[in-house]
Amino acid sequence: MPVPHDIVAERELWDAYAESAFKDDAEPTFCWTQYAGHGPGPELLGNPRRVLEIGCGTGRAAAHLAQQGVQATGVDLSPVMVKKTTERWAHTGAVFECGEVLEWLAACVDTYDAVYSIFGAAWFTDPSRLFPLVRQRLNPGGVFVFSQPPAIPGAYGPQGMYKGGFAGRAMFTYRYSYRPTVWQRHLLRAGFATAEARVWDAPRPGHIGTLLAQAHA
Repeated sequence: MPVPHDIVAERELWDAYAESAFKDDAEPTFCWTQYAGHGPGPELLGNPRRVLEIGCGTGRAAAHLAQQGVQATGVDLSPVMVKKTTERWAHTGAVFECGEVLEWLAACVDTYDAVYSIFGAAWFTDPSRLFPLVRQRLNPGGVFVFSQPPAIPGAYGPQGMYKGGFAGRAMFTYRYSYRPTVWQRHLLRAGFATAEARVWDAPRPGHIGTLLAQAHA
């Protein structure tokens, strides 16, 4: 049964996140994991000329790529976040647009050498709807890469997530969690030629790792 996303409510949640997460003194950086300086870098995207980040958040990854000469576009649901990223990173050449990712991709006519998500839209959007749209926006041989926390054992599929603990106003969204093999199946069903997903271990034993998936058109 499809999860009943309330996009207006979710936008409000991500606007609130933007107010707390965006730091004016932050610098461009690209890291797939939640641990600074840990794991692989943008080399997983190959050597793209044009990239699209879905659920770009603070925009630091897109700004980093833009500084390397890549034509980088970021899409985010929060107008507050997009305003902040545009003001902070426009000088790098990165472009940020506001939109609900499924609607934005369905209306998009551009194609990209790489599409990626770092704890972004690939975590918060139904993969059966998102992945085919991503595949359509990739050039032949293009790559789709995403990272997010791995599923908690025994807790799979769409799951609700409150913001700011369990007291106060109810602000929530849905995230999607699966085993690596299930992510691979979602990608192959969406039309990707190859798909690989794995959990990258945290730098300290016993700490939360990072699910990292890569698929080629």
